[in-house]
Formats: sequence, C-alpha cells, structure tokens
Amino acid sequence: MASQKPVPRIVVSRLPVYLRALQHMAQEGKVVTSSQELAQRLGTTSAQIRKDLSYFGEFGRQGMGYEIGYLMQQLRRILHVDREWPVALVGAGDLGHALANYAGFPPEGFRIVAVFDNDPKKIGQTMAGLTIQDSAHLREVIARERLKVAIIAVPASGAQAVADELVAGGVRAILNYAPITLNVPEGVQVQYVDPVVHLQRMTFYLDDE
Repeated sequence: MASQKPVPRIVVSRLPVYLRALQHMAQEGKVVTSSQELAQRLGTTSAQIRKDLSYFGEFGRQGMGYEIGYLMQQLRRILHVDREWPVALVGAGDLGHALANYAGFPPEGFRIVAVFDNDPKKIGQTMAGLTIQDSAHLREVIARERLKVAIIAVPASGAQAVADELVAGGVRAILNYAPITLNVPEGVQVQYVDPVVHLQRMTFYLDDE
C-alpha cells in the first residue's frame, strides 16, 4: 500500500533512475538485487534508496533484497508508465525529427501521435509516419485527442506561446527543449532539457589548460 506521506520532488526525480538501473540488471540476467548493489551502480547510498522507496511501501525483504522484476513493475505503476501515453510533438525541425524517430519512447510508455509546426513548407509533409499539422490548430487537436503530454522543440521565441496553447488544450505535462523557462499554471508539470546548461555545469570543473 502506498504511503500517505508527501513525496518530495527530488525523490520522484530519482525513481526513473532506479528503474533504468533495474532494467539494465534484468537485461544482464539478474533476478535479485540489494539496495547496496543498486547504490554502487548509481553512485549513491543504500540508505538513500531505501528511504526513497519507503515513501511508497515495502518492496523487499530484509536479508533477501529486491526481486528485480517485481520492483520494476511497482516503479512503473508509481510513475504511471505501466500504460502508454500518447504525446504531441511541437516543432518539426532537426531536433523534432530526431525525437519523432527516437525508438526509445514506446518501450518506456510514450508514443508520439501528433506532430505540429508553423512552417508552411513542412505542414502536410510526413515525419516518422505522421503528417505534420499546422500549429494554428494545436489547441483544438490536443483537446479533441485528449492529449496530456507534449514535447516542445521550437525556438525560444515561440516556446511560451506554444506552451499556452498546449495548456489551453488540456496538456498537463511538458518536456521543453527550448532554452527558456516557461510560465505555466499550477498543476502543469514542466521538465527542461537544455544541453548547453548541462555542458556549462561540467566545464566548471575543467581547468583552462
């Protein structure tokens, strides 16, 4: 049974990392693991892993560890990826093309079902088996198809307007690749992917020689 304790956002952010590590273990043929082994793989502590999992229940047995298949199943349930989420992609440029063709989404519970762009030269073209639709119809298509998840892959100058239309259509989770912080209503989840920021965080630790 899941706990009623409020779950810190940082804990939720670590669950997909645990799930991926478990998936790698399963691919290696492992059946059982321990918090110590999982911690070694992830560069964290066994106490942290046990504490994080305790927000959601008891998944292992003392002295026996975790059954990998079962723990993976439970993490998928907790993260709501024990189902398939249809996803809207806005932006049919080079990045959008790469995302539309990324084979890693469907196995993890996400499938891009609609692609939008505002470039007349791209509208009506096919990308990854999907017809690129006019962004002018974004809100109505999102509402009609009842899509809750979207990816923004447009320039920063247009990202906020796109986000506004997505939210108005009913989207509640946005993965944003545009280098801008979005202003969205409370209850709408946004995650940011900015390679430049990540590179800058790493170069801080490099010397200048």
